[in-house]
Amino acid sequence: MSVIQGIAAALTPLGLIWTALLLSIATFLHELAHYALARAQGVPVKSFSVGMGPVLLRRSWHGTEWRLSLLPIGGYVEIDGMAPEEGPGGQLRSPTRGFAALPALGKIAVLLAGPLMNLLLALGLMTALFSSQGMPAPDRARIESVNPGSRAEALGLRTGDVITAINGQDIPKIVETNGQARAGWESLRTTLSRPGPHVFTVRSEQDGAVRTREVRFDWQPTVGGQRQLLGIRYGPDVQPVSVPAAFAASVSTTVEVVPQVLRAFGSLFARFLTLDISRDENVSGPIGTAEIVSRAAELSPWALVQVAIMLNLSLAFFNLIPIPGLDGGRILLVLLGAVKGRPLTFAQEQAINIAGFAFVMMLMLFVVVRDVSRFF
Repeated sequence: MSVIQGIAAALTPLGLIWTALLLSIATFLHELAHYALARAQGVPVKSFSVGMGPVLLRRSWHGTEWRLSLLPIGGYVEIDGMAPEEGPGGQLRSPTRGFAALPALGKIAVLLAGPLMNLLLALGLMTALFSSQGMPAPDRARIESVNPGSRAEALGLRTGDVITAINGQDIPKIVETNGQARAGWESLRTTLSRPGPHVFTVRSEQDGAVRTREVRFDWQPTVGGQRQLLGIRYGPDVQPVSVPAAFAASVSTTVEVVPQVLRAFGSLFARFLTLDISRDENVSGPIGTAEIVSRAAELSPWALVQVAIMLNLSLAFFNLIPIPGLDGGRILLVLLGAVKGRPLTFAQEQAINIAGFAFVMMLMLFVVVRDVSRFF
């Protein structure tokens, strides 16, 4: 199979459409927050584009030219006083009006608004997901189906049974597998990869009564070179929660995700600096992201909501990284200017932004190359 055939097999037209739609919504709201905070402080906004590239449609409204551009891969907002302006003799210089004239806190508010909007959107979607679908319990594994005639059926396991402990030990909320943190219920896979006697503590509900029993069995992962299957499909148990409880759980889940996201970005930067293009499950490039969305689109609308949550969290945290060219880098420059007592000179800011932009572009190219390399 060629590289092109491999990429085509990994993606679906519906998945590509949903990928473009989810990214466009996340980017639109991100830029809309920048726009709103700038206008709230009296700063004019020259243009607002949904999409990138050639402009298809444009219309002026409230002093801003609103654009619809060809490529559905993001968008941008042109805030007065953020880009250099032309001075005497045609030389570029630092702007003195609009955004540039705001106090440090005003500038930070405009820059922080975008990532904060993505974070709030992720929290809102997570709250809707938890309150309507129930909240996953990482320390319990629910059996979603049992294959007819399987070993699991012979052991008396039934759809809806909940495994609460393995080999006499309660399932933890988090387990480390190959250096990666995973939900505790996923340790069931590790258990079934090990031979020997095993014990599942199973909670069942029948006719409104809840009972707990132990299911004991001897297990061999492979027999005659053939992998053995217990014959169950499982996932995290879920429990119904109220909207306030769902919101509280969304906040705590986001806080718990922060270290994982930071480790993932740290791993990405380390791989970039060493040109290590081996696959990393914690970070997906554009093809990997579209592939995930393609699979989610085939499952259910709520699976797409989960992907949208991760996209918005990733966009929020990535933009806060203090790299010039990103919102976090711009905030860092504002703070440096505040500490110095005066803004950086145009030459200093231009040199820093060019270096930061080049770094981000090379990082994106690296991610794409690594994404494609798995098809070779």
